[in-house]
Amino acid sequence: MDNKSYPVILTLMVPKDTKSYRHAYFICFLALYVLILSINIRLVIAIIMEKSLHEPMYIFLGHLCINGIYGATGFYPKILSDLILDSYVISFHMCALQIFMIYSSLLCEFTILTVMSYDRYVAICKPLDYHSRLTKNTCVKLILFSWIVPMLSSLTGTLLSNLRQLCTYHIDKLYCDNWSVVKLSCGSTFVNNVYGYIVAVIFVSFAIVIILSYIKLIAACKISLENRRKFWKTCLPHIFSLINLTSAFLFDFMYSRYGSNDISEGLRNFLALELVIVPPVFNPLIYGLNIRAVRKSVFTLCVASKTLSTKRTRSESDDSLADTPPSQNDISAGQTQANESLFDH
Repeated sequence: MDNKSYPVILTLMVPKDTKSYRHAYFICFLALYVLILSINIRLVIAIIMEKSLHEPMYIFLGHLCINGIYGATGFYPKILSDLILDSYVISFHMCALQIFMIYSSLLCEFTILTVMSYDRYVAICKPLDYHSRLTKNTCVKLILFSWIVPMLSSLTGTLLSNLRQLCTYHIDKLYCDNWSVVKLSCGSTFVNNVYGYIVAVIFVSFAIVIILSYIKLIAACKISLENRRKFWKTCLPHIFSLINLTSAFLFDFMYSRYGSNDISEGLRNFLALELVIVPPVFNPLIYGLNIRAVRKSVFTLCVASKTLSTKRTRSESDDSLADTPPSQNDISAGQTQANESLFDH
């Protein structure tokens, strides 16, 4: 079958017990999506609005939050529409778009965490060279690197799977992923498999670079109490993010190729969804709560927004009172007071 001759429709896995719990699933996924958007957007706004956060570390953190929003948008709107319509199908081209968005976001997180580890390495191990090394131009180059390399890698992988001829049309997953589409094809998967391993090795090597940099950081922290404080405040969240991301990525990569059906459907769905649930929720929360400057700025932003909304409510109520015509009782009371004042005179 030629994929380009007419639109190809693929079916996705139907969540377990959807007849009984479809609306509950919808509410849970909607709440998660709203939570991801709200905490990530609030953190990005805080970094933009607060001048004290216009430092490389916080700028990289802002891009990590933007990436979380981008990746979540590749998954949640589709699953929400599937649940509300009770229709678990997707066109071949929309499937390719979903693959690109989810996996480019995943790979972007690796590169952004790598850039953040370099920032922490220079700040703790070479503090006198920090501003000379991490100049504005260097930060721009690092940010471009952290976005362009994953995008090109994901685009190439998506195109390799998208150009294949399909023989079956069911994806045994709640969302499209690259290897699931490759397994639907009629021909050999050798090229796609080799490319997938190359990408996996490259991006896992980024994780190894981060680990090596933290070994040096731990050694540097033994010398100075100030370095130890910096490490616990800014590097510990980084390590948690890296462990979660790498374990989820390796499980998804290996299970999609070599996994068996002996694992229960619920566990498979949980581990597959971990990629699109945990990082975008976990990253802004742990960084926002652990780093004092970010926490203080977000708190100030929340208080300011509440104060502004309270002032608007009060002004609207005052305007409504001013525009309300006097009641009959008010008129009668006014006349009585006038008569009493005349009587006194």
